[in-house]
Amino acid sequence: MKKLATLSLSLALVFVALALLTNTISAAEGKAAPDFALKDLGGKDISLDDYKGKVVFVNFWATWCPPCRQEIPGFVEAYEKYKSEGLVILGVAVSDRENTVKSYVEKNKMSYPVAMGDNKIIQDYEPGNAIPTTIVIDRNGNIFHKHVGFMDQSQVEKIFKELSKYAK
Repeated sequence: MKKLATLSLSLALVFVALALLTNTISAAEGKAAPDFALKDLGGKDISLDDYKGKVVFVNFWATWCPPCRQEIPGFVEAYEKYKSEGLVILGVAVSDRENTVKSYVEKNKMSYPVAMGDNKIIQDYEPGNAIPTTIVIDRNGNIFHKHVGFMDQSQVEKIFKELSKYAK
């Protein structure tokens, strides 16, 4: 059991280190964001097309990831504060079982849409090997920024406000 805990901690530290080293790298910035078709945890179909004209933060995360768990409360706060102004946060769970994700979402009162990631969205959005990774899509459907690593509420709000200046 102790070896498993040590291994889990070691893996978490590797993910954090990778996130810090690659925090601002993005080859896709400025390009049209690929459409996706996922089902949220309630079984509702969602796609990028559903969010036309909105600023979308596609957040790749997992329940076992410490920085992911740390950033979620700030995402919830920002979403609640700005969803009426066009902010969308879409949680895309990776490397987790759906029942684990559902339980986590309910327990942590995640009010924004959450879906299970599939191979297509991972291939299309290329979040990389480190999570959390957040892809920001502007109101015109273009990738504005790829952020690898922890993103706090003030960063979400700053990017949203900046992109809101340039509404369609």
